[in-house]
Amino acid sequence: MFELSKEDAKVFLDNQLKLFKEPVAETYEDALEFLEEVCAVVCKDKKELKKYLEEECIDTEGMSMEEILEQPEVFALSKGRYLFVEG
Repeated sequence: MFELSKEDAKVFLDNQLKLFKEPVAETYEDALEFLEEVCAVVCKDKKELKKYLEEECIDTEGMSMEEILEQPEVFALSKGRYLFVEG
């Protein structure tokens, strides 16, 4: 798992409406603060994301990796990393 970066916050800021009906952050600082409050997780790759979801008892049984990545709580980051935010 990785720490949140300004780049990660920007991805969330630009795409937050896929998870929430209204914006929850307006600036990078707001986004970082929000992501820290909800204990958002950055995973190094798809495999780590799937493992994290299973460890947290989030039901992914019967879901393909593509379906997991399409979930509104999952945000694709640079370098093949993924941000998971519980909505």
